[in-house]
Formats: sequence, C-alpha cells, structure tokens
Amino acid sequence: MVGQQLTWLTRRPTFWSAVVPLVAVAAGVLFATSATTAKGTDLRASGGDLPGLIRSETRQNTLAGQRLGQVRSEVDRLSSQQAPGDLRVTQLSRKADSLALAAGTESVRGSVVEVSLNDAKIVPDPLPDGISLDSYVVHQQDVQAVVNALWKGGAEAMMLMDQRVISTSAVRCVGNTLILQGRVYSPPYRIRAMGDPQALQRALDESRTVQIYREYVDALGLGYDVQTLPDVTFPAYAGSTALHYAKAGA
Repeated sequence: MVGQQLTWLTRRPTFWSAVVPLVAVAAGVLFATSATTAKGTDLRASGGDLPGLIRSETRQNTLAGQRLGQVRSEVDRLSSQQAPGDLRVTQLSRKADSLALAAGTESVRGSVVEVSLNDAKIVPDPLPDGISLDSYVVHQQDVQAVVNALWKGGAEAMMLMDQRVISTSAVRCVGNTLILQGRVYSPPYRIRAMGDPQALQRALDESRTVQIYREYVDALGLGYDVQTLPDVTFPAYAGSTALHYAKAGA
C-alpha cells in the first residue's frame, strides 16, 4: 500500500472534527492571556509524573468502587431487616427490586456477544498517501459505535473491559488509552453484550459507523473480532447512577 492513495476509505466520524476549530480559537485566546499573566515565567509545574498519577488515581478509583459495593450491600442488609416492620420501606424495596435489572444494579447471567477492537499490529513506513498514523489505532468513536449498535440491538446488559456499564456510562479516549469510570485501559478493547445473539450480531452488521470501522480493518489491519459466549455472568453495576452535566455560570 506504500505510495498508494486509499481514496475509497470513508473518513471515520469523530467528535473532535467538529470542535477542533472552536478549540483552536479558544487556545489562541488562552495563549495570549497566559503570556500576559506569566510575564515570561513558567506556568507549568516541573517534575510532574502523569503516568504515575494516572496509575495512582486508577488504584484509588478501584478501591472506591469496591467500597461502594460494600456500602450498597450493607444498605440492602439493613433495609431487609427494617422492611418487615415498615410498610413504606417494604414498598420502596419492592420498587427498587423491580427496577434493578433495567438499572444494572444486580448481577445477570446469560449468552453474550463479545466484540474485540485492537490497533493495527503493523504500521507501514512510509505511510500510504492520505493516511495518518491515527488511522491505525482504535479511537473513542470506534468503541462508542460498537456500544451504540449493541444497545440498539436490544442488549439487556453490557460490560466494557472488566466493568459493567449502563446506558449513561461515558467512554473517553486519551491518546491510545480509554478512560471508563475513572480507570484507564489499553487495547485490545473488549465489549460484551448480553441478549439475543442473532439480534446483536445483526445490529453490528447494520450499523453504518461499525461498517466504516470495518473498512479500516480490511484496508489497514485494525482488529475486529466477534464471538458468542453461551454462559457468562455480569456483576452488578458499581458506578454512580447520578447524571453529571455542565451548568451555565452565574
């Protein structure tokens, strides 16, 4: 493929293609402001250890998730003890139990479709005309495309890597790593969805964004593997169910 221009490839959609121009304008303003504020001094703290900080925060988030699970178990135990003598608690407990499956707060077991996405194993040098190094790695939009297709295909429960996710879980990409609920992951990325295997596979095949990713699989060697697993247990979702969103300043 060296020297060949792969003009037939569809550009993989990206959130950043829309916001980069706005970011560039904002960055120009920030650079000017920083130059005025710093007056020649170094605004960046020296000696920072970003990889170490990420590892430390990942460990802290893992411990916090474990603690959250323990607290939830204790709340359930105390609620069960209180329920027999309190009609209101009994009603709330029954309502919570009826919503647990949809909310993802209880473990589930069944057949799953597993999708694995991976960076290309071989990157040519020089690169083909019109192709950048970014084209050889899995991006946030690729993972999100698979997740969206599986939800659309009727997934009853889903896991990304070793974490249970729900419909409001946010997937973020930083470089060639993925951040999910405070933990950092490297490829290959594994997405597992529980539900009707045929419907889930059909949803993957019909998704236009997944089709675009598979064009890059065929042309550049990105990884895409799908398999069905007959008997898998997903743990209960351990993250926050609260919605966090930006708010306008006062």
